[in-house]
Amino acid sequence: MRNRTFIAALLALALGVPAAARAQQPSDTTRDRHEVRRDRRELRADRRDARSDRRGIRQDRRERRQDLRAGDTTAARQDTRDIRQDKRDVRSDRRDVRQDRRDLRRDRHDTTQATPKTP
Repeated sequence: MRNRTFIAALLALALGVPAAARAQQPSDTTRDRHEVRRDRRELRADRRDARSDRRGIRQDRRERRQDLRAGDTTAARQDTRDIRQDKRDVRSDRRDVRQDRRDLRRDRHDTTQATPKTP
C-alpha cells in the first residue's frame, strides 16, 4: 500500500511539475510582442541620442566660430575635437538605428508568421 502511494506521488510529480512549469512560461506570441516593444524602445532611444549628438555638433560649431573671431585658437581646437567626437557618435548611432530597424522588422515578421500545426 505504501509503495503504491509512493509510486503515485512520484508519478504525479513527474507529470505535474513540467506541465505546471510550462503553464507559467509566457507564450511565444507574448515573447515576440515583448521583443517588438523592446526593439521599438531601443530605436527611439538611438534616434534621440543621434538628435542630441547633432545638436551638440551645431553648438560646437557655433562656439568654434565665436572662438576664432575672438582669436582663441586653443578653444577652437578643442571645439574641433568635440565636433569630431560628436560626428563619430552620430555614425555609431546610425549603425545602431539601422540594426534596430532590422531587428524590429525581423521580430514583427516572426509575430505575424503563422505557426505550422503538427498532427
